[in-house]
Amino acid sequence: MSEDEPRFYWCLRHQRVEDDATKCPARFLLGPFETRQAAADALQQVHERNEEWDAEDARWRGEAN
Repeated sequence: MSEDEPRFYWCLRHQRVEDDATKCPARFLLGPFETRQAAADALQQVHERNEEWDAEDARWRGEAN
């Protein structure tokens, strides 16, 4: 991602995609993402990664089937 390309963020406070011109403070943001759609999908990506990590933790503890 180059400096002149727009960046997009998912705002946790407003539950919407924001860009560099409209973004909230960093503590409320996920990103940056290269596309508006990637930012819109951010929470789904977080959910999927958390499930993967929880499963890996369970395997590590010997709790997996």
